[in-house]
Order: sequence, then C-alpha cells, then structure tokens
Amino acid sequence: MNETHFGARDLSLAYGKKRIIEALNIDIPIGYITALIGRNGSGKSTLLKAMARLIQPHGGAVYINGQSIHAMPTREVSRRLAILPQHPQSPEGLTVEELVWHGRFPHQSVWGGKRKEDRQIVQWAMEMTGVSEWADRPLSSLSGGQRQRAWIAMALAQKTPLLLLDEPTTYLDLAYQIEVLDLLKRLNETEGITVVMVLHDINQAARYAHQLIALRDGKVVAQGTPSSVITPETLESVFGIQARVIADPVTGHPMCIPLSSASRKKMKQPVALGQ
Repeated sequence: MNETHFGARDLSLAYGKKRIIEALNIDIPIGYITALIGRNGSGKSTLLKAMARLIQPHGGAVYINGQSIHAMPTREVSRRLAILPQHPQSPEGLTVEELVWHGRFPHQSVWGGKRKEDRQIVQWAMEMTGVSEWADRPLSSLSGGQRQRAWIAMALAQKTPLLLLDEPTTYLDLAYQIEVLDLLKRLNETEGITVVMVLHDINQAARYAHQLIALRDGKVVAQGTPSSVITPETLESVFGIQARVIADPVTGHPMCIPLSSASRKKMKQPVALGQ
C-alpha cells in the first residue's frame, strides 16, 4: 500500500483521569526516519502506542491517508503498520522462524495455511535482518542484539510501509545499539519503510533520524531536522540541561555535549590576564 500521509490531529491521551497528551498535532514524513525524544514521562511511548492504535484517544485521532486508524478494522491496521513494543514477549521455546511467521498472521486467510508468498516473505525478512542462520534456534538462546533483530524480522514480515519501535536499543550494549540502528537505516534506504521510533540517546537520534519530535509534558516543543531541534535552547527546555552543540566529526550532524555543574562553574569564572 502506498501511504502518503501519517499523523495526528488534536490528539488527546490519558490513563484514567491523568491526561498525558492534550490536543497534539504532528505529521510524520513518509519515507523517512522520525525519532521521538524527551525526558521520561514526556509522553513519547504513549504517543507511539496511540499511533499504533494500542491506546484509544480521549480526543482527536491518528490518521493514515486521511482515514482515522481507530475506525479501521484491526486486520487492516496490521497491514498498514507494524509496532515493536519496548518489552516484547513470546511463548517459551519459540524458534526464530516461528516468531517471524507471526508477522504473516494479518495477511493469512481464516483457513490458515502457509502460502508460497508467505514463505518467501518470511525468508526475505530473516535475510534482511541477518537472522536466517538462527532460524531453528530458540529465541531465548540468542543474545540481546540478536533477539532484537529477530523481533524486527517479525515486524518486517508484516510487510507494512510503516514501522514503529519503542526504544529499540534499550538494554543493549553499544555495539548492538549501533547494529540495530544501522539495520533500521538500511531498511529505510533500501525498502523505503517509514520508521518512527522512541530513542533516549539524543546523539543517536540526531545521527539516524531525518526528523526529530521533542516532547515535554505531552506537548511538542520542537519538530524538524536534527539541526533545527538539537540546539542549546531546546535541550534546556526539553531536558533541563545545559549543553554545547557541536558538529559530529563523522557525520556532521549536531552532537550534544552536556555540561556538568563543575563545567558550568568553570565557564563562569573570569580568566586572569596573561593566562
């Protein structure tokens, strides 16, 4: 399916009586990577869940091509977008290939059965994520980074134009974080998949995303390219930190260098003449 628009209008979300997001408006650029950033409790994961129709809005809606996803059949939504939650769970003993097959459920008939097309897509998803060699291994036997790639393969097997991920690098060491983010970048560039993800690491968000959406208290503080969002003023407003922003020596993207209290005091001290 060719998606031309994905976003939210006047979206309000709450848990019980506690309002998390109020009348929020965002547009997700199709064919690009968007990262949601902000402090804990800013509403990032709640917004992502609403965009995947896992949470019912108190007001407004999320739209795909002008149609509210909350009015669409569940199977139809599953064919349009896939979500990888922060802590995905699978049955004990499930193999990698069995997990990836779960991604084909929205496309299978009520009579079940594994069609040739489904088999080809499952194989493609495993090859794209580099998990084919572990197809028969239990998911529980894999390392954290390998497991995350298997889950991404399952999401890919849904064959959706939109892929949503909630903190896909959480609990992974740095090498696996880069591996997962490189994979998402490659999927975006080679397959044209629109990626929306929640990230905690500001510098990784600036390096891998085309667009950033910075949230604070359920409101959009800034939205745009990394260069327009990662500024000292926005970082202080969103994260409550003072920081310097420099060009990443590898990519040229903005890089945040947080200042410690000692650094801030030193910067304020007058420099004696002759030093």
